[in-house]
Amino acid sequence: MLSFCGALALAPYSSSSSLSSRLRRLGMWLALLLACVAASGLLTYWHMPAGGFIGPMLVGIAFGVGGSGLRLPRRCFKLGQGTIGVLIAHTMTMSVLMTILDGWLVMLLATAITLLLSLLVGIGLVRYGGLPGSTAAWGTTPGAAAAMVAMAEEREDTDPRIVAAMQYVRVVCVVLVGALVSHWLGAGDPAARSDGSGWPGDLAELFDLAITLAVVVGGVWLCDRRFPAGALLGPMVIGSVLHLGGWSSLTIPTPLLLLAYGCIGVYVGLRFDRAALTTVARSLGKMVIASMLLIGLCALSALLMVGLMDTQFITAYLATSPGGVDSMTIIAIDTHADVGLVVALQTLRLFTVVLVGPAMARFIARFARPMKSSASP
Repeated sequence: MLSFCGALALAPYSSSSSLSSRLRRLGMWLALLLACVAASGLLTYWHMPAGGFIGPMLVGIAFGVGGSGLRLPRRCFKLGQGTIGVLIAHTMTMSVLMTILDGWLVMLLATAITLLLSLLVGIGLVRYGGLPGSTAAWGTTPGAAAAMVAMAEEREDTDPRIVAAMQYVRVVCVVLVGALVSHWLGAGDPAARSDGSGWPGDLAELFDLAITLAVVVGGVWLCDRRFPAGALLGPMVIGSVLHLGGWSSLTIPTPLLLLAYGCIGVYVGLRFDRAALTTVARSLGKMVIASMLLIGLCALSALLMVGLMDTQFITAYLATSPGGVDSMTIIAIDTHADVGLVVALQTLRLFTVVLVGPAMARFIARFARPMKSSASP
């Protein structure tokens, strides 16, 4: 009876505390939104490729490491990927497809070289990085970060938090270096490069927008859990069929495109929380060095690809970079690179890694140094 009366007495205070917590969380989301808009606008003003993606990603990292505890729903991340998939479909033409078909042998060679370089760098990091063997092996495997983390979570001898931190450290390095390289090569003005349009003004444009949104939602729903990177590849394939067949004119308004960029960037950034970085703090420098080394080696392999396929260096660089399909595609679109070739090579490597990733991780783990026992002799 006393406990019941006590609960009744404390109820108003509990309700007030809950309301205060909700208001605080709402305020943090509002601050995150405003910071993302400011960062995106600033990077765009500085002519940074993919500023609408990089700005929110950096803001997300700051909020995640700062202990905000915010997490963007995974559904928003997937829908953002689906929007990018439709944008890729909009750039697909028969000439792009013929280029991909003509260069399939070079693409296989480039994929094999990237995987070999990743394997060598992974062995070096596992051997001298001071991280647990199996965990470090999954963290250095060059696949889509989300896919590698999901596969690592299924293993009992692997810490998925460390794997996530390692994967996303590499993603951040690849994205930032890719944007800087694109800017250094003078790949145009990103502020005037959006493939999106304004909001639809007539019935026909509204119909095209409705079809586009249906492709995004339907493609994500059908393919997300069935294929690696299905949230991006599903809408891309469906949209390409509609676009190339002349059955629909896909349209993505600029605000919708920026929202998709922001969702992907914030989702990636918020994955960096204080606990994950504390766990890998001792090896963070070595992880960054390993990522930069891999990026440099892949850039050298891109030079070989330029000679064999007669393509621009920026296209070959983005195609061979050890980043995710979505992030490299965003930079490719924003720099007028050959999007079809970048997507094709990144997708080929993604499926290859999903198939051989477990074997690569086991092989890399063999080179790990034995962990010192904490027991006294």
